Amino acid sequence: MKRLLVIRHAKSDHQFFGNDFERPLNERGKSDAPLMANRLVDLDIKIDALIASPAKRAKQTAELFAQVLKTSKDSIHYVSALYHAPAEVFYEVIAGLSDDLSNIALFSHNPGITHFVNDLQSAVKIDNLPTCGIFSVEADISHWKDILKANKTFLFFDYPKK
Repeated sequence: MKRLLVIRHAKSDHQFFGNDFERPLNERGKSDAPLMANRLVDLDIKIDALIASPAKRAKQTAELFAQVLKTSKDSIHYVSALYHAPAEVFYEVIAGLSDDLSNIALFSHNPGITHFVNDLQSAVKIDNLPTCGIFSVEADISHWKDILKANKTFLFFDYPKK
């Protein structure tokens, strides 16, 4: 069995006038990320790897999760393809993961991340994965390359204002 946690980056600073890729978290985002990471701790969920878009807001979100989960920032894997990725790219990234990893957290952006979680399973459909929202499924597989066709069970959906 493999567990996947799909996490949208925390709230970003829309007053930032630079390049979208460099847009940082705002104050709410900086407080929501540790809040949500602590909810994982409370659920006793262990994460083997954090995989993130290298965009600043996703990177900062993953780093704040790593801090709470007591994981080194150096252990976060950044995948350029996750920046504004469509759903099929999420599958490609996951399929390339090491089978030694059982529980992964993937950090990315809308609209692709919402399309991906809705494509991932049929039990729960959402209109929008909120900022810093976490959507989790368990897949009945031994190899990540089998994620696309795997039987997946919805585990939970949580977000800061819930």
